[in-house]
Amino acid sequence: MEKVKLDNKRILFNLLPAHVAQHFLMSNPRNMDLYYQSYAQVGVLFASIANFNDFYIELDGNNMGVECLRLLNEIIADFDELMDKECYRDIEKIKTIGSTYMAAVGLVPTTASKTKKSITSHLCTVSDFAIEMFDVLDAINYQSYNDFVLRVGINVGPVVAGVIGARRPQYDIWGNTVNVASRMDSTGVQGKIQVTEDVYRLITDYYNFVCRGQVSVKGKGQMLTYFLEGRKKGNRPFQSQQRQHVNSECRSSAFNHGNVCTRISPAPTVTSYSNIRTPSPGVPKPTTSTSTTRYLPSASAAMV
Repeated sequence: MEKVKLDNKRILFNLLPAHVAQHFLMSNPRNMDLYYQSYAQVGVLFASIANFNDFYIELDGNNMGVECLRLLNEIIADFDELMDKECYRDIEKIKTIGSTYMAAVGLVPTTASKTKKSITSHLCTVSDFAIEMFDVLDAINYQSYNDFVLRVGINVGPVVAGVIGARRPQYDIWGNTVNVASRMDSTGVQGKIQVTEDVYRLITDYYNFVCRGQVSVKGKGQMLTYFLEGRKKGNRPFQSQQRQHVNSECRSSAFNHGNVCTRISPAPTVTSYSNIRTPSPGVPKPTTSTSTTRYLPSASAAMV
């Protein structure tokens, strides 16, 4: 019985952010009201693998598309692993929608033992996370002989967060801020991080930007947007030197390049999927891999 309780608790903490899961554990099971929380300033990120639909195909040779999903699972799982780094602990993964990854920062409540961070600090965290997502995808491209391209959109503003559903409850966020962040992704350019003017104003001292100009956004009309090109050297908006040291170590690989764009990286070490795509002529096949492989459950062609 005790093992069942521990397993249920583990599942709950995997489904929901820690502070939300703790709320439900402490609540009376007979009084499960709607859980929601309003936030004044949250950074919202949408990151899409823009050309994954071109890659996905159902053939006998790839188990009717299951092998394509294995690779997508590897990509998403590697994005999830980034959040295990201390410097990204403030980021919450919200969900995946097809090949689009949604995350937010600024949703963790402030406690007596935890110093409240500025929205500028939060936006720097999620921007660094976005940059490192490109590095992760580059590594997978190198090993699998693919050319997936990431397209990212970031916005900031008020949101309402809550849990919907009695069965398979889902933590989600709503509001105009989320809608605009989604459109920063969908109207963006492959290989670029597109941000709103509000994001630009808050972190322009810490990153290099290129003004894209006015972009037609569905339901919003014309919006001035910017491309985040990379980190500026020097200034950081963190509260302590110790925190600054942790973040600089964590993100050193992401700041080695000036512009954000996918590229072939020099022999990174990740799980190989070379059987999915025929390598280009003259490109040597990688032979080493040390990371843990995460597979989808096996499925027959009839199940797909």
